[in-house]
Amino acid sequence: MALLPVADALRLLLDGAAPGEAETVPLPEAAERVLAEPLEALRTQPPFDASAMDGYAVRAADVADVPVQLEIIGAAPAGRRFPGEVGPGQAVRIFTGAPMPKGADTIVIQEDTSSVGERGVEVTETVVAGRHIRRKGLDFTEGDLLLEAGRVLDAAALSLAASANHATLRVVKRPLVAIIATGDELAPPGSEPGPDQIIASNALGVAAIAQSAGARVLDLGIAPDRKEAISALVRRALDARADVIVTLGGASVGEHDFIHDVLTGEGVVLDFWKIAMRPGKPLMFGRLGETRCLGLPGNPVAGLVCSHLFLRPLLAQLGGRPHQPDLRRASLAAALPANDLRQDYIRAVVEATPDGLQATPFGIQDSSMLKVFADANALIVREPFATAADAGAPCDVLMLR
Repeated sequence: MALLPVADALRLLLDGAAPGEAETVPLPEAAERVLAEPLEALRTQPPFDASAMDGYAVRAADVADVPVQLEIIGAAPAGRRFPGEVGPGQAVRIFTGAPMPKGADTIVIQEDTSSVGERGVEVTETVVAGRHIRRKGLDFTEGDLLLEAGRVLDAAALSLAASANHATLRVVKRPLVAIIATGDELAPPGSEPGPDQIIASNALGVAAIAQSAGARVLDLGIAPDRKEAISALVRRALDARADVIVTLGGASVGEHDFIHDVLTGEGVVLDFWKIAMRPGKPLMFGRLGETRCLGLPGNPVAGLVCSHLFLRPLLAQLGGRPHQPDLRRASLAAALPANDLRQDYIRAVVEATPDGLQATPFGIQDSSMLKVFADANALIVREPFATAADAGAPCDVLMLR
């Protein structure tokens, strides 16, 4: 079977992946969710002409020539307007956010005044008419379009929705990812592994990538290398209506690699199996109705690299989120040999230099070495059959963080 190019695999993976249905959530639960429909203002902000500074509300005509003394006839704290009207020679003590009193058209900031007795103020600096007033509707007016559908509700967008008086928001339902680790050799973190076992690490890293892409995660634990045990967890994922089932390990062709048989036995129609990439060759993808099944390699680094390249964009598209890989140009800090038929993703450290970004590949690239992957901040991307490259040659890098 010919190995599928990475670009073709990604195209098949994303084909038909559309955002899920919308749901209504309380405003505090909408943080970092994706807005499902356009958001309009339910009120005008500010809802009245308001003071932008602490000081005094006055008539511009009264402070045209300074210094001048005015009579203080009352106060307007934020949230409570002065009920009367400012007349000639009068001023109202006012605070930021308070409604402008009738008759006043200018704010004199308190730094430009001095007290005169108990009920007087002297204006000592010239002020421009209309100064320091936030006009009604300065930010937005009731009915204005504030946010487009598809906006990720970050701090600014969430605050805007709140100021427009929305208590709930319609957001895209987050995709559910069910994760199934497989292998007799795996023991959960914190346990006492057997003499021939290792600690399972893949599921935690894949779950973190899924959550960073806005997904919910259902960790179904570790299945031993038995078809019936793996099938039972796959059915649990289907019963939970998972949008994506991710299996870890068992996707290759060994005598104990059962994922292919289990998935096809459950009715999964495979789109592809085996990719022209390193690490991550035994990647598998198929569909069972609306559920997508992604079989990741068991080697930790291969599973994480494939999650960055395939799982993250899939979940972003299912969740209505924008996704653009952070690809940049850099120069090699060390020579690289010619590449073979597989697209290579080489762990590296990318640093800024006076001449631009420089990528230093790690000397050992074994796909089991998580320490190297944790130290790397990027992957050098080498096309199939790339010729040998000297130090200083340009290269493409995919930034991981």
